Amino acid sequence: MKFVYDISIHAYNWLIGAANLFGNKKAQLLQKGRKETFSKIAAFRKTAAAPCALFHCASLGEFEQARPVIETFKKQYPQYGIVVSFFSPSGYEIRKNYSEADLIIYLPADTKTDAHAFIEQLAPSIVFIVKYEFWLNLLDAIQLKSIPLFLISGRFRSNLLFFKKGGGFMRKRLQAFTHFFLQDQPSGNLLSSIGLSNWSVSGDTRFDRVQQTASKAIEIPAIATFKNNSPLLVIGSGWDKDMAVLIPFINSFTKELKIIYAPHEIHDSEIKEIEKLLHKKSVRYSSYKENSNQPANVLIIDNIGMLSSIYSYADYAYVGGAFGSGLHNILEPAVFGAPIFFGPDHKKFPEAAWLISLGYGFSISTLEDFTNKFTAVYDSAEYRSSIRTGLQSTMLQACGATNHIMTTLSEKFPVTNSTSTTDKQ
Repeated sequence: MKFVYDISIHAYNWLIGAANLFGNKKAQLLQKGRKETFSKIAAFRKTAAAPCALFHCASLGEFEQARPVIETFKKQYPQYGIVVSFFSPSGYEIRKNYSEADLIIYLPADTKTDAHAFIEQLAPSIVFIVKYEFWLNLLDAIQLKSIPLFLISGRFRSNLLFFKKGGGFMRKRLQAFTHFFLQDQPSGNLLSSIGLSNWSVSGDTRFDRVQQTASKAIEIPAIATFKNNSPLLVIGSGWDKDMAVLIPFINSFTKELKIIYAPHEIHDSEIKEIEKLLHKKSVRYSSYKENSNQPANVLIIDNIGMLSSIYSYADYAYVGGAFGSGLHNILEPAVFGAPIFFGPDHKKFPEAAWLISLGYGFSISTLEDFTNKFTAVYDSAEYRSSIRTGLQSTMLQACGATNHIMTTLSEKFPVTNSTSTTDKQ
């Protein structure tokens, strides 16, 4: 089975190369970034003799989970250089200038040769992997060097190969981990079922991150001017399938409501298509901030990086992705107390079920469904107030994962300059 895995890695690399030749932007960025990884490591190691901590994130969402741990680790262990690696261009390209890291790179392809060369040349003293990035050759290389390895905000499901017949080659790689910091108890129970006891439930570091982000939310005068004390629905990370439901709602809703729409990706052609479909007056943020006298019911955000602060103005939030592509971060608006709406495909996102069970989140599948649920919240000031108060309190109580991780590290796995003296459980 390991042989099949290795063949599939090479096949995947070939497909990336083919996509690159055909002009696929993400494939081009990934291939170019991977080619630069080892030269960047060499340059880093010429100037940084101190130990380093490697934090590996699949993409932007996992980076946001790692961020509070990275920043707390850096304060607690200032002698360590911080290295952040990404698998996806959507993470690397947005965070490649992150100021708290000393080196930001792409993870090389998980071939045996590249994985072992990566660990050999970078020589991290400690490694953190976020949530689920189980690259088998990378894990082998880390274990071979006896480097302490920790999983942050891990979450396991019973349908994963680790827990199935024939998954022994995968289960074997889990032995590389010093400790698993898990989001929930069921994940721990699954690990126990295959004989692993080196885990604890820390919770999800995203709660810490969104509280951190909320505390630093900036005032945006153009957003305040646009809202003008009207009820405001913020549509964050919207995809075409989300807008297929939301545009008819926007066009038909007759009560007072301002709309801010932040697309998942900024493409002029797609924004033009949205503008054509809207019956109500719309304006792009880039134009509106220069001339806020323009009358409009819909403000379209045509830049990246503002959404978390925009949520602070929201009376209602719709978070996109749950009509097929994958639900985006619903905790970002939740921290501000706005009732949250999202599509039906959210089974892999436990925070969605959690918010629904508390009555603060609403899954919708059709225009009629969204209209009914939104109107029920809109028409009751008392209902909205109870959601805001309860949600803000609940989000605050859910914090603490970062503190658990750092306390456990300092007590059970003392971080030193030498990996050989580290207590490995």
